[in-house]
Amino acid sequence: MTDYPFNPAIAQRFRGFLPVVVDVETAGFNAQTDALLEIAAVILVMDEQGMLHTTPCHACHVEPFPGANLDPKALEFNGIDPNHPFRNALPEKQALSDIFTPIRQAVKASGCNRAILVGHNAFFDLGFLNAAVARAGIKRNPFHPFSTFDTVSLSGLAFGQTVLAKAAKAAGLDWDNNEAHSAIYDTEKTAELFCRIVNQWQQQATDYPWLENQTPPQG
Repeated sequence: MTDYPFNPAIAQRFRGFLPVVVDVETAGFNAQTDALLEIAAVILVMDEQGMLHTTPCHACHVEPFPGANLDPKALEFNGIDPNHPFRNALPEKQALSDIFTPIRQAVKASGCNRAILVGHNAFFDLGFLNAAVARAGIKRNPFHPFSTFDTVSLSGLAFGQTVLAKAAKAAGLDWDNNEAHSAIYDTEKTAELFCRIVNQWQQQATDYPWLENQTPPQG
């Protein structure tokens, strides 16, 4: 069981959904044909003041599924060698099980009904996640099958930036180009970015309570 302090208020904040930040690294853009190579997830928790915080990242290297396409351009971009002996990659079903177990525990501990994927271009990550779930025959996917929180849209609204590196910097976060495009690093930075955006709104709602119901004060 995860040992993070889960505030049940997070269930009310996101309509019964627990935000979990996910990033995948792949061998192409087609979730049905191209290999899933890395997956990482950061579960978010809420403190007593309603502020979101990150928790340690869960991550796995993934073996390409039988017959998977490996686009050389994609591998050059993310720097992954699928055959490297030290990857310690797991088959998709085992990798997803290792990632899903703490997420299911967190959903239950927080009083939520389901997890909701948070990602930068979240449709891409959810598409590969759902395709891998289908191939592995997993019956209890903890994530909502199509709803997401996308930090592309949120950071565009909050900071006028849609590229992850630029959005992170605009949010006042550190960014290391040498670490980028690994599932762990991108997940951690996306998690920090999402927390920064949500917490900024929460602070504004505290300072200006009328924002919570969108009714400005009269007079």
